[in-house]
Amino acid sequence: MTTEESGIKRRKFLQVLGAAGVGSMVGTANGPTVADAAAMQVGTRPFGRTGIQVPILSLGTMFDTGANQLLLRQAVKWGVTYWDTAQYYNRWGSEPGLGKYLAKYPEDRKKIFLVSKSTNRDAAGLTAELNDSLNNLKTDYLDLFFIHAVDDARAELTPEIKAWGEKMKSRGKIRLFGFSTHSNMAKSLAHAATLGWIDGIMTTYNYKVMTTDEMQRAIDACHKAGIGLTAMKTQASSSWVYMGVESDASRSLAKRFMDKGVTKEQANLLAVWTDERIAAICSQMNTMTILKANTEAAVNQARLTAAERRCFEAEARATAANYCAGCTAICQSQLAAAVPVGKIMRCLMYARSYGDHFRAQVEFRDIPAAVRDRLGTLDYAAAEHQCPQNMPIGRLMAEALAELS
Repeated sequence: MTTEESGIKRRKFLQVLGAAGVGSMVGTANGPTVADAAAMQVGTRPFGRTGIQVPILSLGTMFDTGANQLLLRQAVKWGVTYWDTAQYYNRWGSEPGLGKYLAKYPEDRKKIFLVSKSTNRDAAGLTAELNDSLNNLKTDYLDLFFIHAVDDARAELTPEIKAWGEKMKSRGKIRLFGFSTHSNMAKSLAHAATLGWIDGIMTTYNYKVMTTDEMQRAIDACHKAGIGLTAMKTQASSSWVYMGVESDASRSLAKRFMDKGVTKEQANLLAVWTDERIAAICSQMNTMTILKANTEAAVNQARLTAAERRCFEAEARATAANYCAGCTAICQSQLAAAVPVGKIMRCLMYARSYGDHFRAQVEFRDIPAAVRDRLGTLDYAAAEHQCPQNMPIGRLMAEALAELS
């Protein structure tokens, strides 16, 4: 990277992180500073032009919600009432657990912005899965329904999908319709902004990917189109650094925030909340400790200093080769066989960064055996050469095969 290119990227990063002013929020590691824990209440932002206000913190529920009813109850008390689920989360246990809660506390249903999703791409499959979700959740409507894991919006958001969404809205089964995306996010967001019928999008968005010109243009196009935006994967966890192993830049960034009583995880949320075009952050909060820490981050306000913004930029630059930015259309197009590089990277992330080896293995084994068997035999040189992050793709595919089979 030239000195001039580095300067441009640095200026763009500071512009994004410094743009929000009053939207800069962070909690302290020692607890709330503006209210005690019992009185905490998460604030809201407009969800695009839908007329709906949503909490800036969303509860990701890829865990055993049936066994965590007290956590759900506390989330409601703290205003964390944007709940994100899917029929296959926690291997089909998340929705029934939420349904168990709503059956016990039906008065809370109107407080909750309830979201589920489907991997189907045809009307019949979407209808079947939506009906199953409504049954599991003990509700007769969803506030938002996503087509899940879109990586080519131009090809996947068909007229059939549009007609289906409008039909379900007219029947009162869903209020809003949209999609989630983990890969090739900017291109999918940019196309969605031109359609006129997408209400909401959940996208990977964190301090490592949020400052590219392409992503900023896409986010801005969606914002101007009135699409409600939810950020996920906000912790920017590496897909290939083993759990507990950090770079010097990462340790330096973590220490800077810990010295002022803020955890690195809370600071990562802050970096995204500074962008007021983002309505909410979805975070998997499967323990009361995580829920409390993230709620504190949402409730308490402190400015992100220029020095702290520079530290984020330095860490993102220093660790670029350790993080998959989701631009899988680039690397996958260079391979002799169809390999879901992005999905495999997420599996490694679940195992190494989240410590969730079971989930990583289950999702890895969902990949057809014929594809998995070829991972160790393909030539990845061209894909690695084209990767903007300079990732060691071949080594990581071989490691995934060895660790997750």
